Amino acid sequence: MREIAFVQRRLEDYHCQNAEEEFAALREMLQEMVLAGLARTDFFVKAAFHGGTLLRIFESTRRFSEDLDFALVKPDPSFDLLPYLRAVADELAAFGVILEARDKSNARSDVKKGFLKSDSLVRILELRFANQTGSPSTPPKITIKLEVDANPPPGASYTAGQLLFPFAASVRNFDRSSCFAGKMHALLCRQYVKGRDWFDFIWYCGVGATLNHALLSSALDQLGPWSGKGIATTGEWVRSRLLEIIPAIDWNAARRDVLPFVHASERASLAMWNASFFASLVPKVS
Repeated sequence: MREIAFVQRRLEDYHCQNAEEEFAALREMLQEMVLAGLARTDFFVKAAFHGGTLLRIFESTRRFSEDLDFALVKPDPSFDLLPYLRAVADELAAFGVILEARDKSNARSDVKKGFLKSDSLVRILELRFANQTGSPSTPPKITIKLEVDANPPPGASYTAGQLLFPFAASVRNFDRSSCFAGKMHALLCRQYVKGRDWFDFIWYCGVGATLNHALLSSALDQLGPWSGKGIATTGEWVRSRLLEIIPAIDWNAARRDVLPFVHASERASLAMWNASFFASLVPKVS
């Protein structure tokens, strides 16, 4: 099938060095296919893409990511994710990718959750490393989790992202400053260590990203230790909070969290991760 050959060439473009990277590449390819499938519906009229996977796919950051995170443009507690999951499954069947779609949304929750699972990419593609690791004869399923915030904080700004795989598609994305605001909310409010957040923080500092303070302020007011306090953030306020939390972080745990998601070429730089290193980046936040 011509479509399968096209997908095979895409996998070869990754130049994977081991089974771990190969499986991460398959997951990322499926993520792009799901995004393209969503773009053939009205999904991106209603919602926008954000989070770490956006950085990976559209900004070419050097770490893989697991989930697809979205936020509605306007709050809608009745938003139904399942029809979109089914539409994506129908769209990707043309490429020989058979998806199992499940909506795990809780009617009482503002965050709508769904899963798309498939073992078909593993079955139909020629993998370089799958048979070198003693992997089971039953191919593992790749699982893509989708989360849609149906009651997002206001203030986000958007830009258009263009996909070329598996076909040309336009995706409504949070712009860079809005993505940084979402990441900063996680850094300040998450109750456990997630090294992937700090990996992305390094990237934002490196590209000179500025914060969308309108979005960050409304997100902090909606959820977290500052909820309901009406704080209007500034660069100075954010820098002060970062300098408070950085010394308390277990940087060994942060490295362990991010290690499976980064290319081998990035792993040596993780040795630099300590409180002094991250504190040195804080002045770049504005």
